[in-house]
Amino acid sequence: MSEWIPQLTEDGSFTFFSETFNEAFHSRLGAKQEAFLKFAQATDLATQAEQSSICLLDVCYGLGYNTAAALEVIWTVNPSCQVTLYALELDISVPQAAIAPLLINTWSSPVQEILKEIAQQHHCTTPTLNATLLIGDARQTIQQLCQINFQADAIFFDPFSPRRCPQLWTVEFFTLVAQCLTPMGKLATYSRSASVRSAMLEAGLTIGTIPLELNPQPNDWSHGTVGSFQNPLHPLSQLEQEHLQTRAAIAYHDRSLSDSTETILQRQTQEQQQSQQESTSSWRRRWNIP
Repeated sequence: MSEWIPQLTEDGSFTFFSETFNEAFHSRLGAKQEAFLKFAQATDLATQAEQSSICLLDVCYGLGYNTAAALEVIWTVNPSCQVTLYALELDISVPQAAIAPLLINTWSSPVQEILKEIAQQHHCTTPTLNATLLIGDARQTIQQLCQINFQADAIFFDPFSPRRCPQLWTVEFFTLVAQCLTPMGKLATYSRSASVRSAMLEAGLTIGTIPLELNPQPNDWSHGTVGSFQNPLHPLSQLEQEHLQTRAAIAYHDRSLSDSTETILQRQTQEQQQSQQESTSSWRRRWNIP
Protein backbone atom coordinates (compact mmCIF):
# COMPACT_ATOMS: atom_id res chain seq x y z
CA MET A 1 0.00 0.00 0.00
CA SER A 2 1.19 3.53 -0.79
CA GLU A 3 2.01 5.75 2.15
CA TRP A 4 -0.61 8.47 2.33
CA ILE A 5 0.17 11.30 4.76
CA PRO A 6 -2.85 13.38 5.89
CA GLN A 7 -2.57 17.08 5.07
CA LEU A 8 -4.68 19.60 6.95
CA THR A 9 -6.93 21.92 4.91
CA GLU A 10 -8.29 25.26 6.06
CA ASP A 11 -11.69 23.95 7.20
CA GLY A 12 -10.04 21.47 9.58
CA SER A 13 -10.55 18.40 7.39
CA PHE A 14 -7.71 16.44 5.83
CA THR A 15 -6.65 15.44 2.34
CA PHE A 16 -3.81 13.52 0.69
CA PHE A 17 -1.18 14.57 -1.86
CA SER A 18 -0.62 12.35 -4.89
CA GLU A 19 3.00 12.05 -5.97
CA THR A 20 1.82 10.38 -9.18
CA PHE A 21 -0.29 13.36 -10.25
CA ASN A 22 1.70 15.96 -8.27
CA GLU A 23 -1.51 17.36 -6.85
CA ALA A 24 -3.63 17.27 -3.71
CA PHE A 25 -6.96 15.45 -3.76
CA HIS A 26 -8.84 18.54 -2.53
CA SER A 27 -8.69 22.31 -2.40
CA ARG A 28 -6.47 23.67 0.39
CA LEU A 29 -9.48 25.80 1.42
CA GLY A 30 -11.29 22.75 2.74
CA ALA A 31 -11.72 19.14 1.67
CA LYS A 32 -15.02 18.62 3.46
CA GLN A 33 -16.35 22.03 2.44
CA GLU A 34 -15.58 21.22 -1.18
CA ALA A 35 -17.52 17.95 -0.99
CA PHE A 36 -20.65 19.71 0.23
CA LEU A 37 -20.45 22.87 -1.90
CA LYS A 38 -19.24 21.58 -5.26
CA PHE A 39 -20.94 18.19 -5.27
CA ALA A 40 -23.78 17.60 -2.78
CA GLN A 41 -25.23 21.13 -3.05
CA ALA A 42 -24.47 21.55 -6.74
CA THR A 43 -26.49 18.43 -7.59
CA ASP A 44 -29.46 19.51 -5.40
CA LEU A 45 -29.31 16.41 -3.22
CA ALA A 46 -31.38 17.97 -0.44
CA THR A 47 -34.28 18.36 -2.89
CA GLN A 48 -33.71 15.02 -4.60
CA ALA A 49 -33.67 13.24 -1.23
CA GLU A 50 -37.38 13.92 -0.87
CA GLN A 51 -37.85 11.01 -3.28
CA SER A 52 -38.11 7.48 -1.90
CA SER A 53 -34.90 6.47 -3.68
CA ILE A 54 -31.87 8.04 -5.32
CA CYS A 55 -29.00 6.76 -7.47
CA LEU A 56 -25.48 8.21 -7.25
CA LEU A 57 -22.29 7.84 -9.31
CA ASP A 58 -19.02 8.96 -7.71
CA VAL A 59 -16.33 9.23 -10.40
CA CYS A 60 -12.92 9.16 -8.69
CA TYR A 61 -14.03 8.16 -5.20
CA GLY A 62 -10.67 8.96 -3.61
CA LEU A 63 -11.04 9.53 0.13
CA GLY A 64 -14.81 9.05 -0.11
CA TYR A 65 -15.69 12.60 0.95
CA ASN A 66 -18.15 13.28 -1.86
CA THR A 67 -20.02 10.07 -1.10
CA ALA A 68 -19.94 10.84 2.64
CA ALA A 69 -21.26 14.38 2.17
CA ALA A 70 -24.00 13.08 -0.12
CA LEU A 71 -25.17 10.47 2.38
CA GLU A 72 -25.16 13.01 5.21
CA VAL A 73 -27.32 15.41 3.19
CA ILE A 74 -29.72 12.77 1.88
CA TRP A 75 -30.40 11.06 5.21
CA THR A 76 -30.69 14.35 7.09
CA VAL A 77 -33.58 15.24 4.78
CA ASN A 78 -35.05 11.74 4.46
CA PRO A 79 -33.63 9.01 6.74
CA SER A 80 -35.54 6.33 4.83
CA CYS A 81 -34.34 7.32 1.34
CA GLN A 82 -32.97 4.26 -0.47
CA VAL A 83 -29.54 5.04 -1.98
CA THR A 84 -27.87 3.08 -4.77
CA LEU A 85 -24.24 4.10 -5.25
CA TYR A 86 -21.54 3.14 -7.70
CA ALA A 87 -18.07 4.60 -7.18
CA LEU A 88 -15.05 4.44 -9.49
CA GLU A 89 -11.49 4.56 -8.12
CA LEU A 90 -8.08 3.73 -9.58
CA ASP A 91 -6.09 3.08 -6.39
CA ILE A 92 -7.70 1.09 -3.57
CA SER A 93 -4.97 2.22 -1.16
CA VAL A 94 -6.50 5.72 -1.10
CA PRO A 95 -9.93 4.85 0.39
CA GLN A 96 -8.25 2.31 2.66
CA ALA A 97 -5.88 4.94 4.06
CA ALA A 98 -8.76 7.43 4.33
CA ILE A 99 -10.63 5.39 6.95
CA ALA A 100 -8.07 6.24 9.63
CA PRO A 101 -9.90 7.81 12.63
CA LEU A 102 -8.28 11.22 12.05
CA LEU A 103 -9.83 11.45 8.60
CA ILE A 104 -13.34 10.09 9.14
CA ASN A 105 -14.24 11.21 12.65
CA THR A 106 -15.97 14.34 11.33
CA TRP A 107 -18.68 12.22 9.70
CA SER A 108 -21.65 10.69 11.52
CA SER A 109 -21.14 7.21 12.98
CA PRO A 110 -23.28 5.42 10.35
CA VAL A 111 -21.39 7.10 7.52
CA GLN A 112 -18.04 6.26 9.12
CA GLU A 113 -19.01 2.59 9.17
CA ILE A 114 -20.12 2.76 5.53
CA LEU A 115 -16.80 4.32 4.45
CA LYS A 116 -14.92 1.55 6.27
CA GLU A 117 -16.92 -1.21 4.65
CA ILE A 118 -16.68 0.29 1.16
CA ALA A 119 -12.88 0.58 1.51
CA GLN A 120 -12.40 -2.89 2.97
CA GLN A 121 -15.04 -4.92 1.12
CA HIS A 122 -15.63 -2.80 -2.01
CA HIS A 123 -19.32 -3.16 -1.21
CA CYS A 124 -21.73 -2.07 1.49
CA THR A 125 -25.34 -3.03 2.02
CA THR A 126 -27.57 -1.55 4.73
CA PRO A 127 -31.37 -1.15 4.94
CA THR A 128 -31.02 2.17 3.06
CA LEU A 129 -27.86 1.69 0.98
CA ASN A 130 -26.46 -0.54 -1.75
CA ALA A 131 -22.95 0.69 -2.56
CA THR A 132 -20.35 -0.78 -4.92
CA LEU A 133 -16.76 0.39 -5.42
CA LEU A 134 -15.20 -0.52 -8.79
CA ILE A 135 -11.39 -0.47 -8.84
CA GLY A 136 -9.44 0.20 -12.05
CA ASP A 137 -9.07 2.70 -14.88
CA ALA A 138 -12.36 4.62 -14.91
CA ARG A 139 -12.31 4.61 -18.71
CA GLN A 140 -12.92 0.86 -18.50
CA THR A 141 -15.02 0.55 -15.34
CA ILE A 142 -17.54 3.14 -16.56
CA GLN A 143 -18.30 0.78 -19.44
CA GLN A 144 -19.58 -1.81 -16.97
CA LEU A 145 -22.20 0.70 -15.80
CA CYS A 146 -23.16 1.59 -19.36
CA GLN A 147 -23.68 -2.11 -20.09
CA ILE A 148 -26.17 -2.50 -17.23
CA ASN A 149 -27.83 0.83 -18.16
CA PHE A 150 -27.17 2.33 -14.74
CA GLN A 151 -28.89 5.73 -14.39
CA ALA A 152 -27.75 8.20 -11.74
CA ASP A 153 -29.72 11.14 -10.38
CA ALA A 154 -26.43 12.80 -9.40
CA ILE A 155 -22.88 12.30 -10.65
CA PHE A 156 -19.85 13.61 -8.75
CA PHE A 157 -17.08 14.12 -11.30
CA ASP A 158 -13.85 14.57 -9.36
CA PRO A 159 -10.64 13.47 -11.15
CA PHE A 160 -7.32 15.22 -10.71
CA SER A 161 -7.11 18.44 -12.72
CA PRO A 162 -7.31 18.34 -16.53
CA ARG A 163 -3.62 19.05 -17.14
CA ARG A 164 -2.61 16.34 -14.65
CA CYS A 165 -5.17 13.71 -15.69
CA PRO A 166 -6.52 14.64 -19.15
CA GLN A 167 -7.64 11.06 -19.87
CA LEU A 168 -10.66 11.55 -17.60
CA TRP A 169 -11.68 14.91 -19.10
CA THR A 170 -12.08 13.89 -22.74
CA VAL A 171 -15.18 14.10 -24.91
CA GLU A 172 -15.20 10.31 -25.16
CA PHE A 173 -15.10 9.71 -21.40
CA PHE A 174 -17.71 12.39 -20.68
CA THR A 175 -19.94 10.74 -23.31
CA LEU A 176 -19.82 7.43 -21.43
CA VAL A 177 -20.42 9.10 -18.07
CA ALA A 178 -23.33 11.10 -19.50
CA GLN A 179 -24.95 7.83 -20.61
CA CYS A 180 -25.30 7.06 -16.89
CA LEU A 181 -27.18 10.31 -16.08
CA THR A 182 -30.97 10.49 -15.89
CA PRO A 183 -32.68 13.17 -18.03
CA MET A 184 -33.31 15.39 -14.97
CA GLY A 185 -30.12 14.42 -13.15
CA LYS A 186 -27.10 16.65 -12.60
CA LEU A 187 -23.38 16.07 -13.05
CA ALA A 188 -21.17 18.36 -10.96
CA THR A 189 -17.44 19.01 -11.15
CA TYR A 190 -15.10 21.49 -9.50
CA SER A 191 -13.54 22.36 -12.88
CA ARG A 192 -14.41 25.61 -14.65
CA SER A 193 -11.96 24.87 -17.48
CA ALA A 194 -13.15 25.89 -20.93
CA SER A 195 -11.87 22.62 -22.42
CA VAL A 196 -13.85 20.65 -19.83
CA ARG A 197 -17.00 22.63 -20.51
CA SER A 198 -16.56 22.11 -24.26
CA ALA A 199 -16.19 18.37 -23.72
CA MET A 200 -19.38 18.30 -21.66
CA LEU A 201 -21.22 20.17 -24.42
CA GLU A 202 -19.88 17.78 -27.06
CA ALA A 203 -21.08 14.89 -24.91
CA GLY A 204 -24.61 16.24 -25.24
CA LEU A 205 -25.01 18.00 -21.90
CA THR A 206 -26.19 21.52 -21.30
CA ILE A 207 -23.96 23.31 -18.80
CA GLY A 208 -24.24 25.87 -16.03
CA THR A 209 -21.89 27.41 -13.51
CA ILE A 210 -21.55 26.91 -9.77
CA PRO A 211 -21.74 30.59 -8.75
CA LEU A 212 -19.35 32.23 -6.32
CA GLU A 213 -20.27 33.94 -3.08
CA LEU A 214 -20.18 37.73 -2.84
CA ASN A 215 -17.03 39.72 -3.67
CA PRO A 216 -15.08 37.16 -5.71
CA GLN A 217 -11.43 37.79 -6.58
CA PRO A 218 -10.63 39.10 -10.11
CA ASN A 219 -9.20 35.74 -11.19
CA ASP A 220 -12.10 33.80 -9.71
CA TRP A 221 -15.34 33.42 -11.63
CA SER A 222 -16.87 30.08 -10.69
CA HIS A 223 -16.75 27.20 -8.19
CA GLY A 224 -17.15 24.71 -11.03
CA THR A 225 -19.55 23.37 -13.62
CA VAL A 226 -22.85 21.50 -13.62
CA GLY A 227 -24.18 19.51 -16.55
CA SER A 228 -27.64 18.12 -17.27
CA PHE A 229 -29.88 17.08 -20.14
CA GLN A 230 -33.13 18.76 -19.12
CA ASN A 231 -32.71 20.32 -15.66
CA PRO A 232 -32.46 24.15 -15.65
CA LEU A 233 -29.00 25.33 -14.55
CA HIS A 234 -27.42 28.57 -13.33
CA PRO A 235 -26.39 30.29 -16.59
CA LEU A 236 -22.80 31.08 -17.51
CA SER A 237 -21.75 34.71 -17.18
CA GLN A 238 -20.69 36.73 -20.22
CA LEU A 239 -17.08 36.21 -19.17
CA GLU A 240 -17.59 32.43 -19.09
CA GLN A 241 -19.42 32.38 -22.39
CA GLU A 242 -16.56 34.25 -24.06
CA HIS A 243 -14.06 31.86 -22.47
CA LEU A 244 -15.72 29.11 -24.51
CA GLN A 245 -14.83 30.98 -27.70
CA THR A 246 -11.06 30.90 -27.02
CA ARG A 247 -8.42 28.32 -27.85
CA ALA A 248 -8.60 27.16 -24.25
CA ALA A 249 -11.98 25.63 -25.09
CA ILE A 250 -10.56 23.03 -27.48
CA ALA A 251 -11.52 19.77 -25.82
CA TYR A 252 -9.37 16.74 -25.07
CA HIS A 253 -9.94 13.62 -27.16
CA ASP A 254 -9.13 9.96 -26.54
CA ARG A 255 -11.09 7.97 -29.12
CA SER A 256 -9.57 4.63 -28.12
CA LEU A 257 -10.11 5.33 -24.40
CA SER A 258 -6.55 4.15 -23.87
CA ASP A 259 -4.25 7.04 -24.83
CA SER A 260 -1.50 8.24 -22.51
CA THR A 261 -1.49 11.60 -20.74
CA GLU A 262 1.26 12.85 -23.07
CA THR A 263 -0.58 11.81 -26.24
CA ILE A 264 -3.81 13.52 -25.19
CA LEU A 265 -2.04 16.73 -24.18
CA GLN A 266 0.03 16.83 -27.38
CA ARG A 267 -3.07 16.34 -29.53
CA GLN A 268 -4.82 19.28 -27.87
CA THR A 269 -1.73 21.49 -28.15
CA GLN A 270 -1.52 20.81 -31.88
CA GLU A 271 -5.18 21.68 -32.35
CA GLN A 272 -4.74 24.90 -30.38
CA GLN A 273 -1.74 25.92 -32.48
CA GLN A 274 -3.77 25.45 -35.66
CA SER A 275 -6.84 27.21 -34.30
CA GLN A 276 -8.02 30.65 -35.46
CA GLN A 277 -9.91 31.26 -32.23
CA GLU A 278 -9.01 34.06 -29.84
CA SER A 279 -6.04 33.40 -27.56
CA THR A 280 -6.78 32.87 -23.89
CA SER A 281 -4.31 35.61 -22.96
CA SER A 282 -6.29 38.10 -25.05
CA TRP A 283 -9.50 37.06 -23.30
CA ARG A 284 -7.80 37.48 -19.92
CA ARG A 285 -6.63 40.99 -20.78
CA ARG A 286 -10.10 41.99 -21.91
CA TRP A 287 -11.59 40.86 -18.61
CA ASN A 288 -8.69 42.10 -16.46
CA ILE A 289 -7.90 38.61 -15.21
CA PRO A 290 -4.32 38.34 -13.84
